[in-house]
Amino acid sequence: MASAAYPQRVSTARLNWIVALVALAVLLNYVDRGAIGIAAPLMKAELGLSATGFGTAVSAFFWAYAPLCLVVGWLCDRFCVYRMFAAGIALWALATLLTGFVSGLALLIVLRLLLGLGESIAFPGSSKIFAAEVPATSRGMANAMVAAAIAFGPAVGTLSGGLILEGQGWRPIFWIFGAVTLLWLVPWQAAAAPLRSGNVAVPVVDPVPLGRLLRVPTVWLVGVGHFCTNYGFYFLLTWLPLYLVKERGLSIGDMTVLTTLGFAVQGVMALVMGRASDRWVQSGADEARVRRLLMVAGQALIAVAIGAVFFAHSPVAVGACLVLAGFATSLLSTNVFAIAQMFAGPRAAGGWTGIQNMIGNTSGIVGPIATGLMIDRLGGYGWAFALTALVPALGALWWWKAVPPIRQFDAA
Repeated sequence: MASAAYPQRVSTARLNWIVALVALAVLLNYVDRGAIGIAAPLMKAELGLSATGFGTAVSAFFWAYAPLCLVVGWLCDRFCVYRMFAAGIALWALATLLTGFVSGLALLIVLRLLLGLGESIAFPGSSKIFAAEVPATSRGMANAMVAAAIAFGPAVGTLSGGLILEGQGWRPIFWIFGAVTLLWLVPWQAAAAPLRSGNVAVPVVDPVPLGRLLRVPTVWLVGVGHFCTNYGFYFLLTWLPLYLVKERGLSIGDMTVLTTLGFAVQGVMALVMGRASDRWVQSGADEARVRRLLMVAGQALIAVAIGAVFFAHSPVAVGACLVLAGFATSLLSTNVFAIAQMFAGPRAAGGWTGIQNMIGNTSGIVGPIATGLMIDRLGGYGWAFALTALVPALGALWWWKAVPPIRQFDAA
Protein backbone atom coordinates (compact mmCIF):
# COMPACT_ATOMS: atom_id res chain seq x y z
CA MET A 1 0.00 0.00 0.00
CA ALA A 2 2.88 2.37 -0.61
CA SER A 3 2.07 5.85 -1.80
CA ALA A 4 3.81 7.78 -4.48
CA ALA A 5 5.42 9.93 -1.83
CA TYR A 6 7.96 7.34 -0.73
CA PRO A 7 9.42 4.23 -2.33
CA GLN A 8 8.29 0.80 -1.13
CA ARG A 9 10.45 -0.13 1.87
CA VAL A 10 8.82 -3.34 3.11
CA SER A 11 6.39 -5.87 1.70
CA THR A 12 2.75 -4.96 1.18
CA ALA A 13 1.78 -7.86 3.43
CA ARG A 14 3.80 -6.45 6.31
CA LEU A 15 2.34 -2.98 5.81
CA ASN A 16 -1.17 -4.45 5.82
CA TRP A 17 -0.31 -6.20 9.09
CA ILE A 18 0.91 -2.90 10.54
CA VAL A 19 -2.31 -1.15 9.49
CA ALA A 20 -4.34 -3.94 11.11
CA LEU A 21 -2.38 -3.64 14.36
CA VAL A 22 -2.80 0.14 14.33
CA ALA A 23 -6.55 -0.39 14.00
CA LEU A 24 -6.46 -2.90 16.87
CA ALA A 25 -4.57 -0.36 18.98
CA VAL A 26 -7.31 2.20 18.33
CA LEU A 27 -9.93 -0.39 19.32
CA LEU A 28 -8.12 -0.97 22.62
CA ASN A 29 -7.78 2.81 22.96
CA TYR A 30 -11.56 3.15 23.06
CA VAL A 31 -12.09 0.05 25.18
CA ASP A 32 -9.83 1.54 27.86
CA ARG A 33 -11.00 5.14 27.42
CA GLY A 34 -14.66 4.13 27.72
CA ALA A 35 -14.22 1.82 30.71
CA ILE A 36 -15.10 4.62 33.13
CA GLY A 37 -18.48 5.06 31.45
CA ILE A 38 -19.27 1.34 31.72
CA ALA A 39 -18.18 1.24 35.37
CA ALA A 40 -20.11 4.43 36.22
CA PRO A 41 -23.40 2.87 37.46
CA LEU A 42 -21.52 1.20 40.36
CA MET A 43 -18.26 3.17 40.50
CA LYS A 44 -19.92 6.59 40.94
CA ALA A 45 -21.86 5.43 44.01
CA GLU A 46 -18.99 3.52 45.66
CA LEU A 47 -16.57 6.43 45.33
CA GLY A 48 -19.22 8.95 46.36
CA LEU A 49 -18.95 11.06 43.21
CA SER A 50 -21.48 13.73 42.25
CA ALA A 51 -22.37 14.16 38.57
CA THR A 52 -19.97 17.10 38.48
CA GLY A 53 -17.22 15.03 40.12
CA PHE A 54 -17.74 12.19 37.68
CA GLY A 55 -17.72 14.65 34.77
CA THR A 56 -14.47 16.13 36.08
CA ALA A 57 -12.85 12.68 36.18
CA VAL A 58 -13.97 12.00 32.61
CA SER A 59 -12.72 15.41 31.52
CA ALA A 60 -9.30 14.88 33.18
CA PHE A 61 -8.34 12.42 30.45
CA PHE A 62 -8.59 15.23 27.92
CA TRP A 63 -6.61 17.71 30.02
CA ALA A 64 -3.54 15.68 29.05
CA TYR A 65 -4.77 14.10 25.82
CA ALA A 66 -5.82 17.21 23.88
CA PRO A 67 -2.69 19.40 24.30
CA LEU A 68 -0.32 16.43 24.02
CA CYS A 69 -1.73 15.56 20.60
CA LEU A 70 0.07 18.69 19.42
CA VAL A 71 3.41 17.62 20.93
CA VAL A 72 3.09 13.98 19.89
CA GLY A 73 2.17 14.99 16.33
CA TRP A 74 5.35 17.06 16.14
CA LEU A 75 7.38 14.11 17.46
CA CYS A 76 5.82 11.72 14.93
CA ASP A 77 7.18 13.85 12.08
CA ARG A 78 10.70 13.60 13.54
CA PHE A 79 11.15 10.28 15.36
CA CYS A 80 10.29 6.63 14.87
CA VAL A 81 6.52 6.37 15.17
CA TYR A 82 6.69 2.59 15.72
CA ARG A 83 8.63 2.96 18.97
CA MET A 84 6.32 5.77 20.06
CA PHE A 85 3.29 3.53 19.59
CA ALA A 86 4.75 0.85 21.84
CA ALA A 87 5.64 3.32 24.60
CA GLY A 88 2.25 5.01 24.49
CA ILE A 89 0.28 1.78 24.68
CA ALA A 90 2.39 0.44 27.55
CA LEU A 91 1.67 3.63 29.53
CA TRP A 92 -2.08 3.70 28.91
CA ALA A 93 -2.45 -0.03 29.63
CA LEU A 94 -0.82 0.42 33.04
CA ALA A 95 -2.96 3.48 33.78
CA THR A 96 -6.09 1.46 32.95
CA LEU A 97 -5.04 -1.48 35.11
CA LEU A 98 -4.23 0.73 38.10
CA THR A 99 -7.60 2.50 37.91
CA GLY A 100 -9.09 -0.67 39.36
CA PHE A 101 -7.38 0.16 42.67
CA VAL A 102 -8.55 3.77 43.15
CA SER A 103 -10.40 4.81 46.29
CA GLY A 104 -11.17 8.47 45.60
CA LEU A 105 -11.45 11.24 43.05
CA ALA A 106 -7.86 12.56 43.32
CA LEU A 107 -6.13 9.31 42.31
CA LEU A 108 -8.76 8.69 39.66
CA ILE A 109 -7.93 12.04 38.08
CA VAL A 110 -4.17 11.30 38.16
CA LEU A 111 -4.66 7.98 36.38
CA ARG A 112 -7.00 9.56 33.83
CA LEU A 113 -4.24 12.10 33.10
CA LEU A 114 -1.74 9.27 32.52
CA LEU A 115 -4.26 7.49 30.31
CA GLY A 116 -4.56 10.64 28.21
CA LEU A 117 -0.77 10.92 27.98
CA GLY A 118 -0.45 7.37 26.66
CA GLU A 119 -3.40 7.49 24.27
CA SER A 120 -2.23 10.73 22.63
CA ILE A 121 -0.07 8.68 20.24
CA ALA A 122 -2.98 6.93 18.52
CA PHE A 123 -4.19 9.38 15.88
CA PRO A 124 -1.12 11.49 15.06
CA GLY A 125 0.83 8.23 14.77
CA SER A 126 -1.69 6.40 12.63
CA SER A 127 -2.11 9.41 10.32
CA LYS A 128 1.68 9.66 9.93
CA ILE A 129 1.88 6.02 8.82
CA PHE A 130 -1.17 6.21 6.57
CA ALA A 131 -0.15 9.48 4.86
CA ALA A 132 3.26 8.00 4.08
CA GLU A 133 2.09 4.57 2.94
CA VAL A 134 -1.52 4.57 1.72
CA PRO A 135 -2.54 5.86 -1.75
CA ALA A 136 -5.68 7.94 -2.25
CA THR A 137 -7.59 5.02 -3.76
CA SER A 138 -7.09 3.01 -0.53
CA ARG A 139 -7.25 5.88 1.95
CA GLY A 140 -10.93 5.31 2.71
CA MET A 141 -10.49 1.66 3.65
CA ALA A 142 -7.38 2.22 5.77
CA ASN A 143 -9.14 4.95 7.70
CA ALA A 144 -12.32 2.87 7.78
CA MET A 145 -10.43 0.19 9.71
CA VAL A 146 -9.53 2.83 12.27
CA ALA A 147 -13.07 4.21 12.20
CA ALA A 148 -14.47 0.71 12.75
CA ALA A 149 -12.06 0.29 15.65
CA ILE A 150 -13.33 3.55 17.18
CA ALA A 151 -16.78 1.94 17.20
CA PHE A 152 -15.96 -1.68 17.94
CA GLY A 153 -13.82 -0.53 20.88
CA PRO A 154 -16.83 0.81 22.80
CA ALA A 155 -18.94 -2.11 21.54
CA VAL A 156 -16.47 -4.72 22.79
CA GLY A 157 -15.81 -2.70 25.94
CA THR A 158 -19.50 -2.22 26.73
CA LEU A 159 -20.44 -5.85 26.09
CA SER A 160 -17.54 -7.39 28.01
CA GLY A 161 -17.47 -4.63 30.62
CA GLY A 162 -21.21 -4.90 31.21
CA LEU A 163 -20.90 -8.63 31.81
CA ILE A 164 -17.99 -8.08 34.19
CA LEU A 165 -19.87 -5.26 35.96
CA GLU A 166 -22.96 -7.41 36.46
CA GLY A 167 -21.03 -10.46 37.67
CA GLN A 168 -17.91 -9.15 39.44
CA GLY A 169 -18.26 -5.41 40.04
CA TRP A 170 -16.52 -2.42 38.49
CA ARG A 171 -12.88 -2.87 39.56
CA PRO A 172 -12.16 -6.04 37.52
CA ILE A 173 -13.18 -4.13 34.37
CA PHE A 174 -10.01 -2.04 34.63
CA TRP A 175 -7.77 -4.93 35.67
CA ILE A 176 -8.84 -7.09 32.74
CA PHE A 177 -8.89 -4.34 30.13
CA GLY A 178 -5.43 -3.10 31.11
CA ALA A 179 -3.90 -6.60 31.02
CA VAL A 180 -5.38 -7.34 27.58
CA THR A 181 -3.98 -4.08 26.18
CA LEU A 182 -0.50 -4.98 27.38
CA LEU A 183 -0.68 -8.16 25.28
CA TRP A 184 -0.91 -6.02 22.10
CA LEU A 185 2.77 -5.23 22.51
CA VAL A 186 3.73 -8.82 21.63
CA PRO A 187 2.59 -8.86 17.96
CA TRP A 188 3.59 -5.22 17.52
CA GLN A 189 7.16 -5.92 18.54
CA ALA A 190 7.32 -8.69 15.94
CA ALA A 191 5.57 -6.87 13.08
CA ALA A 192 7.34 -3.54 13.57
CA ALA A 193 10.84 -4.94 14.16
CA PRO A 194 12.18 -4.28 10.62
CA LEU A 195 10.27 -0.99 10.43
CA ARG A 196 12.12 0.32 13.47
CA SER A 197 15.44 0.09 11.64
CA GLY A 198 16.70 3.29 10.09
CA ASN A 199 16.51 2.14 6.49
CA VAL A 200 12.79 1.34 6.46
CA ALA A 201 11.20 3.49 9.18
CA VAL A 202 8.79 6.20 8.05
CA PRO A 203 11.32 8.82 6.96
CA VAL A 204 11.69 12.41 7.94
CA VAL A 205 11.54 14.25 4.63
CA ASP A 206 11.87 17.94 5.37
CA PRO A 207 9.07 17.99 7.97
CA VAL A 208 6.99 21.16 8.05
CA PRO A 209 7.84 23.21 11.18
CA LEU A 210 5.14 23.18 13.81
CA GLY A 211 5.14 26.98 13.96
CA ARG A 212 4.33 27.06 10.24
CA LEU A 213 1.42 24.67 10.71
CA LEU A 214 0.03 26.67 13.62
CA ARG A 215 -0.19 29.70 11.32
CA VAL A 216 -2.31 27.86 8.74
CA PRO A 217 -5.94 29.03 9.22
CA THR A 218 -7.33 25.87 7.65
CA VAL A 219 -6.01 23.58 10.39
CA TRP A 220 -7.92 25.63 12.97
CA LEU A 221 -11.10 25.62 10.88
CA VAL A 222 -10.92 21.85 10.47
CA GLY A 223 -10.16 21.52 14.18
CA VAL A 224 -13.41 23.31 15.05
CA GLY A 225 -15.25 20.90 12.77
CA HIS A 226 -13.50 18.05 14.58
CA PHE A 227 -14.72 19.50 17.91
CA CYS A 228 -18.30 19.28 16.67
CA THR A 229 -17.67 15.74 15.43
CA ASN A 230 -16.36 14.53 18.81
CA TYR A 231 -18.88 16.24 21.09
CA GLY A 232 -21.82 13.93 20.50
CA PHE A 233 -19.74 10.76 20.33
CA TYR A 234 -18.06 11.44 23.67
CA PHE A 235 -21.45 12.13 25.28
CA LEU A 236 -22.72 8.73 24.15
CA LEU A 237 -19.48 7.04 25.18
CA THR A 238 -19.35 8.36 28.74
CA TRP A 239 -22.86 9.37 29.82
CA LEU A 240 -25.22 7.02 27.99
CA PRO A 241 -24.73 3.94 30.25
CA LEU A 242 -25.35 6.02 33.38
CA TYR A 243 -28.37 7.73 31.82
CA LEU A 244 -30.02 4.50 30.71
CA VAL A 245 -29.57 2.81 34.11
CA LYS A 246 -30.24 5.71 36.49
CA GLU A 247 -32.76 7.81 34.54
CA ARG A 248 -34.53 5.23 32.37
CA GLY A 249 -34.40 2.44 34.94
CA LEU A 250 -32.94 -0.15 32.58
CA SER A 251 -31.06 -3.10 33.99
CA ILE A 252 -27.31 -3.29 33.46
CA GLY A 253 -27.97 -6.16 31.04
CA ASP A 254 -30.42 -4.13 28.92
CA MET A 255 -28.11 -1.12 28.98
CA THR A 256 -25.27 -3.31 27.78
CA VAL A 257 -27.27 -4.71 24.86
CA LEU A 258 -28.58 -1.34 23.66
CA THR A 259 -25.26 0.49 23.95
CA THR A 260 -23.37 -2.34 22.27
CA LEU A 261 -25.91 -2.35 19.42
CA GLY A 262 -25.25 1.28 18.55
CA PHE A 263 -21.48 0.90 18.56
CA ALA A 264 -21.63 -2.38 16.61
CA VAL A 265 -23.67 -0.73 13.86
CA GLN A 266 -21.13 2.09 13.79
CA GLY A 267 -18.27 -0.38 13.33
CA VAL A 268 -19.90 -2.38 10.55
CA MET A 269 -21.04 0.70 8.66
CA ALA A 270 -17.60 2.32 8.96
CA LEU A 271 -16.15 -0.59 6.97
CA VAL A 272 -19.01 -0.44 4.47
CA MET A 273 -18.78 3.31 3.96
CA GLY A 274 -14.98 3.24 3.83
CA ARG A 275 -15.12 0.76 0.99
CA ALA A 276 -17.93 2.68 -0.72
CA SER A 277 -16.03 5.98 -0.56
CA ASP A 278 -12.95 4.32 -2.09
CA ARG A 279 -15.09 2.96 -4.93
CA TRP A 280 -16.54 6.39 -5.59
CA VAL A 281 -13.06 7.84 -5.81
CA GLN A 282 -11.84 4.96 -8.00
CA SER A 283 -14.78 5.54 -10.34
CA GLY A 284 -13.72 9.15 -10.86
CA ALA A 285 -15.62 11.03 -8.16
CA ASP A 286 -13.81 13.95 -6.57
CA GLU A 287 -12.42 12.66 -3.25
CA ALA A 288 -12.68 16.04 -1.53
CA ARG A 289 -16.35 16.41 -2.45
CA VAL A 290 -17.19 12.86 -1.35
CA ARG A 291 -15.57 13.23 2.05
CA ARG A 292 -17.09 16.67 2.73
CA LEU A 293 -20.56 15.40 1.81
CA LEU A 294 -20.25 12.43 4.16
CA MET A 295 -19.09 14.68 7.02
CA VAL A 296 -22.08 17.03 6.59
CA ALA A 297 -24.53 14.11 6.43
CA GLY A 298 -22.99 12.43 9.47
CA GLN A 299 -23.14 15.59 11.59
CA ALA A 300 -26.80 16.23 10.73
CA LEU A 301 -27.87 12.63 11.39
CA ILE A 302 -26.16 12.30 14.77
CA ALA A 303 -27.78 15.56 15.92
CA VAL A 304 -31.18 14.06 15.12
CA ALA A 305 -30.31 10.73 16.75
CA ILE A 306 -29.08 12.23 20.04
CA GLY A 307 -32.12 14.46 20.36
CA ALA A 308 -34.39 11.50 19.64
CA VAL A 309 -32.81 9.36 22.40
CA PHE A 310 -34.13 11.77 25.03
CA PHE A 311 -37.70 11.47 23.72
CA ALA A 312 -37.63 7.70 23.13
CA HIS A 313 -39.95 6.02 25.64
CA SER A 314 -39.14 2.33 25.17
CA PRO A 315 -36.01 0.20 24.87
CA VAL A 316 -36.92 -0.54 21.24
CA ALA A 317 -37.13 3.18 20.44
CA VAL A 318 -33.86 3.87 22.24
CA GLY A 319 -32.25 1.06 20.26
CA ALA A 320 -33.50 2.52 16.97
CA CYS A 321 -32.05 5.93 17.87
CA LEU A 322 -28.70 4.38 18.76
CA VAL A 323 -28.63 2.49 15.44
CA LEU A 324 -29.07 5.83 13.65
CA ALA A 325 -26.38 7.38 15.85
CA GLY A 326 -24.04 4.49 15.01
CA PHE A 327 -24.57 4.94 11.27
CA ALA A 328 -24.05 8.70 11.53
CA THR A 329 -20.86 8.33 13.56
CA SER A 330 -19.49 5.84 11.03
CA LEU A 331 -19.60 8.57 8.37
CA LEU A 332 -17.74 10.98 10.64
CA SER A 333 -15.05 8.66 11.95
CA THR A 334 -14.27 7.27 8.48
CA ASN A 335 -13.61 10.68 6.99
CA VAL A 336 -12.37 13.12 9.63
CA PHE A 337 -8.78 11.79 9.66
CA ALA A 338 -8.79 11.06 5.92
CA ILE A 339 -9.49 14.77 5.41
CA ALA A 340 -6.59 15.64 7.73
CA GLN A 341 -4.27 13.43 5.66
CA MET A 342 -5.47 15.08 2.45
CA PHE A 343 -4.83 18.57 3.78
CA ALA A 344 -1.46 17.72 5.36
CA GLY A 345 0.29 15.37 2.94
CA PRO A 346 3.12 13.07 4.10
CA ARG A 347 5.45 15.88 5.24
CA ALA A 348 3.03 17.32 7.78
CA ALA A 349 0.62 14.48 8.59
CA GLY A 350 1.75 14.00 12.17
CA GLY A 351 1.82 17.69 13.08
CA TRP A 352 -1.42 18.56 11.26
CA THR A 353 -3.34 15.68 12.83
CA GLY A 354 -1.89 16.57 16.22
CA ILE A 355 -3.16 20.16 15.99
CA GLN A 356 -6.53 19.13 14.58
CA ASN A 357 -6.95 16.40 17.20
CA MET A 358 -5.93 18.80 19.98
CA ILE A 359 -8.63 21.29 18.99
CA GLY A 360 -11.20 18.55 18.37
CA ASN A 361 -10.63 16.91 21.72
CA THR A 362 -11.19 20.04 23.74
CA SER A 363 -14.79 18.84 23.42
CA GLY A 364 -13.77 16.10 25.85
CA ILE A 365 -12.67 18.77 28.34
CA VAL A 366 -15.71 21.00 28.00
CA GLY A 367 -18.46 18.45 27.37
CA PRO A 368 -18.31 16.17 30.44
CA ILE A 369 -18.02 19.08 32.89
CA ALA A 370 -20.83 21.01 31.16
CA THR A 371 -23.01 17.90 31.22
CA GLY A 372 -22.32 17.23 34.90
CA LEU A 373 -23.03 20.83 35.88
CA MET A 374 -26.31 20.88 33.93
CA ILE A 375 -27.44 17.63 35.58
CA ASP A 376 -26.55 18.83 39.09
CA ARG A 377 -27.71 22.45 38.75
CA LEU A 378 -30.70 22.10 36.42
CA GLY A 379 -32.08 18.87 37.84
CA GLY A 380 -31.98 16.51 34.89
CA TYR A 381 -30.56 15.52 31.52
CA GLY A 382 -32.82 17.66 29.29
CA TRP A 383 -30.49 20.63 28.78
CA ALA A 384 -27.49 18.31 28.41
CA PHE A 385 -29.21 16.43 25.56
CA ALA A 386 -30.27 19.71 23.96
CA LEU A 387 -26.71 21.07 23.93
CA THR A 388 -25.29 17.75 22.75
CA ALA A 389 -27.70 17.72 19.77
CA LEU A 390 -27.06 21.37 18.95
CA VAL A 391 -23.26 21.11 18.66
CA PRO A 392 -23.20 18.50 15.84
CA ALA A 393 -26.07 20.30 14.08
CA LEU A 394 -23.88 23.41 13.96
CA GLY A 395 -21.05 21.11 12.88
CA ALA A 396 -22.97 20.15 9.75
CA LEU A 397 -23.10 23.82 8.74
CA TRP A 398 -19.43 24.25 9.65
CA TRP A 399 -18.18 21.38 7.47
CA TRP A 400 -20.39 22.57 4.63
CA LYS A 401 -19.60 26.28 4.68
CA ALA A 402 -16.59 27.08 6.87
CA VAL A 403 -14.06 24.39 5.95
CA PRO A 404 -12.20 25.52 2.79
CA PRO A 405 -11.60 23.40 -0.34
CA ILE A 406 -9.98 20.11 0.68
CA ARG A 407 -6.58 19.92 -0.95
CA GLN A 408 -2.98 19.64 0.27
CA PHE A 409 -1.89 22.95 1.76
CA ASP A 410 1.04 24.90 0.40
CA ALA A 411 3.93 24.40 2.84
CA ALA A 412 6.20 26.85 1.04
